[in-house]
Amino acid sequence: MQISTVVPPITNNSNIQAGKIAYIDNLKVVLTALVVLHHTFITYGAPGGWYYSEKTTQTAAQILMTVFVATNQSFFMGLFFFISAYFTESSYRKKGASRFITDRLKRLGIPLMFYSFILSPVLSYLVYRFGQGHNITYLQYLGGFHHWIDFGVLWFVASLLLFNLIYVAAMQVFRTPNPLLLAQAPGVTSIVFFTLTLALGTYLVRCVFPVGWVLQPVGFQLGHFVQYVTLFVLGIMAQRGQWLNRLNYKMGKSFLIIALLMLIAGFPAIYYVKIITNSPIETFSGNGCWQSLMYACWEQFIGVFIIVALLGVAKQKWNGQPSLMKKLSRTAFGVYIFHPLVLISLSMLFKAWSVDPAVKLLFVAPLAVSGSFLLAHLLLKIPGVKEII
Repeated sequence: MQISTVVPPITNNSNIQAGKIAYIDNLKVVLTALVVLHHTFITYGAPGGWYYSEKTTQTAAQILMTVFVATNQSFFMGLFFFISAYFTESSYRKKGASRFITDRLKRLGIPLMFYSFILSPVLSYLVYRFGQGHNITYLQYLGGFHHWIDFGVLWFVASLLLFNLIYVAAMQVFRTPNPLLLAQAPGVTSIVFFTLTLALGTYLVRCVFPVGWVLQPVGFQLGHFVQYVTLFVLGIMAQRGQWLNRLNYKMGKSFLIIALLMLIAGFPAIYYVKIITNSPIETFSGNGCWQSLMYACWEQFIGVFIIVALLGVAKQKWNGQPSLMKKLSRTAFGVYIFHPLVLISLSMLFKAWSVDPAVKLLFVAPLAVSGSFLLAHLLLKIPGVKEII
């Protein structure tokens, strides 16, 4: 998950600028770990698609896993798009259009091709051979393999590359910044109205593209893209208006408290509606159902509020960057690319263990996170790899 850390133009407050990079890099590490945990939870019980799964039948475990992935989904990828966009324009102005595009094609395009043509077949084979018990060699498996265009978890990289190309095209057409993209940092009321609009837009898109509908072969779940596109645009606006410099701890803490209250009260309310209406979970995914509107509002409000909270609190409380955290930040993109290999391998190793999948989660989750960061650290020692990831 490539997030540039090119320093934006220096402002009058260089201390804030330097701290901003540190806490954003720290957040990047946390978000990357959440990606690994997200897919681990899906493996062992939470709803969602993944290469391999062993779903627990324990209701309490299923509910807890669902709460985790639903809350995660509400903010973590959107925040990645926001952070990526925040550093896009400074990189573009520093490098120019031609060099910027070349750099993006190298650092985003090469991983896409590697994942699709090399890593994806390996991942599928591991599940086919060890997960499903088909005793064939890898070469025999490749003989019948047809899904060569498969970005898998790198759908984010593909969409980020697309957004960057659109950004460059827009900059070529509109030489001067659009006044609409030079707005001042929003206040609480603006954030609330923005989130309501985002929720309504998400609901309308999901009337056509419900959650779970995937645009193949690129892997885009269009039901989530209203948030992704909007937060990418907001990232551009935030950099131009230096919004993060104006974000304060008090606002972040307030939004964190509200988000926690929404989590504590909101999800039980949704679950209660599901029970009393005897609705399948697909009812909340889209297709114009009123339950889908309810879920879209909960998802977008808690997601946006968590994003504001993380940025505000981390800026004040997580401004330093120890040596270990700096190293972990450097490996984040590698973790994003290779964590499916680590997670699937661990899932295969634990497959024969005759315990409930929820118990396996307790062991696989920390091993998947630590193993992914370790593998990425080792891969960066290979000559040429660090020039790409």
